Order: sequence, then C-alpha cells, then structure tokens
Amino acid sequence: MSDLTLTKIRLRNRRWEGRLTGAPAGGPRPEIAVTYLDTPVTGVVLSEGPEAGSWDLIVTIPDEAVTDGVHCFVILDAASGAKLSDFAVIAGEAITDDLRAEVELLRAELDMLKRAFRRHCLETM
Repeated sequence: MSDLTLTKIRLRNRRWEGRLTGAPAGGPRPEIAVTYLDTPVTGVVLSEGPEAGSWDLIVTIPDEAVTDGVHCFVILDAASGAKLSDFAVIAGEAITDDLRAEVELLRAELDMLKRAFRRHCLETM
C-alpha cells in the first residue's frame, strides 16, 4: 500500500496536472507510471512541489487520445503498483450519446417521483 496521495489540480491544454503528497521530505523522487490502453505514456513530468515531501505531476495527453470516444488514463505508484488516480478524456459522438441517455434516465426517474408524490398527497388528504 502506497502512502502517496495524488490530488488533481486541473486539466488544461492537453495537460493533466496534479500534486503528489506523502513522500518522505528529502527522500528520493517517487516513481510514477501513467498508462493509456495498458501502454506507458511518455511526456510525464514530476518536479518538486512547493512544500517538503510534495511533487507536481504533469501528464501530457498523447495525440492519439484526442479523438472521439472515452479515453482512460491510470496513474500508478511504480514502486508498489498501487493506483494513485485515474482520469478520462471524453470527446465527440460518444459524449453526445451518453449525455442523451443520462438525461432520458433522469426524466424517467423524475416522472416516477412526481407520480409517487401525487399519489402520496392524495392518500394523506
């Protein structure tokens, strides 16, 4: 089990940024691995953070992941193999279909709740 904690800062300009804490102050640089489609991602930068024992992580999203669909990235502590975080990039047609389906489900649930509330009001009068 890793003592490291990774907190997302932002996703901007094809760069996912986070802060890694829990590393021993003055200790060695943590070993971090980022995978996409079970392959290592290049362009991962780990630099010392503003506080002792913190590190800033920048993951550059590869060009092949900026396409239609859902693309998932996993960030691991390479030394222990523990998962620290993950993030997904969703674009194009897949997001449109997913959002429409979610809105339809929410509408159906809202209609069900309205019917149940009206029935409750009639029964308690």
